[in-house]
Amino acid sequence: MKIVLIRSFLVFALSALLAPNSKVMGEDNSKFFQLIKELSNWERWGEDDELGTLNLITPEVRIAAAKEVTEGLSVSLSRNADKRLSIYNSSPYSHNMIAYGDKPAVNGKANWSADQFIINYHGYAHTHIDALCHLFQDGRMYNSFSKNQVTKNGANRLSIMGLKNGIFTRGVLLDIPSMKNLKWLEGGYAVTPKDLDEFEEWANIRIKKGDAVFLRTGRWVQEKEKGPWSVSESSAGFHYTCMEWLSKRDISLIGSDAALEVAPTGIKDYPHPVHLLALHSLGMNIFDNCDLSELSKTCNKLKRFGFLLTASPLPVEGATGSPINPIANF
Repeated sequence: MKIVLIRSFLVFALSALLAPNSKVMGEDNSKFFQLIKELSNWERWGEDDELGTLNLITPEVRIAAAKEVTEGLSVSLSRNADKRLSIYNSSPYSHNMIAYGDKPAVNGKANWSADQFIINYHGYAHTHIDALCHLFQDGRMYNSFSKNQVTKNGANRLSIMGLKNGIFTRGVLLDIPSMKNLKWLEGGYAVTPKDLDEFEEWANIRIKKGDAVFLRTGRWVQEKEKGPWSVSESSAGFHYTCMEWLSKRDISLIGSDAALEVAPTGIKDYPHPVHLLALHSLGMNIFDNCDLSELSKTCNKLKRFGFLLTASPLPVEGATGSPINPIANF
């Protein structure tokens, strides 16, 4: 009987730790609609600005970020290209060999191998970065540019070309599962400003101007143990009120190992409120579907959650984003 009671208590306690914070999800969400305007960076850097919060990565911020490199280590924040069809990956990477060992391309005495990629990178599977033209609200993009600036030929404004010179700034890993001594956060868990305050104290770090902030939910650890699931329907992630907190710190970029916001969001007709506040209001590019597992191991081993972030998207004119391989440098 004692064993049964102990087991029951442990199951109950674990369930309570991992359960979605329903009080947050059931709240009055009128604040969200206020934040769309209150957090607006439109015309902050001029009416023709297309960089948004990348403007916060100043030369001084870059120089300070370079000082994060003290160990000579680098860690990828990207998943391997996913070629598998799954519940969250309806468009696997198509990798076709054009020339290979038994059928090489011949040029004089040299033989060559060659291949081709076909990529539909937006969604819940592939590590990518969103350009600011990726989202419209009421016919407008960041800085009031019209949705009509995005045509069948590509985006004339706010395309990925704004990041052609690359990203070089301090990155911060919000490793909430490690802070809570959990393997992962269950779907529906909304990370709140309270979690952000607690993390800063736990990790002995302060998020500051120009930082790129990455949220680890433990998605890939969970998938490895339990198998794939529909991330669009159930995922841990930021509650939209975190964007007010992060905006006050003047961060430059944001990302996660899922699609950023908690799912379900609890806001009718708005399945991506954090994307809206980031891309549309703040003018902040987003990293989606990163793999932060190795980064977490490195940060916990070194007992530091700040690093130099470097990343370069493909400079495709008119593109709404790009596959990307962000690198954390220690």
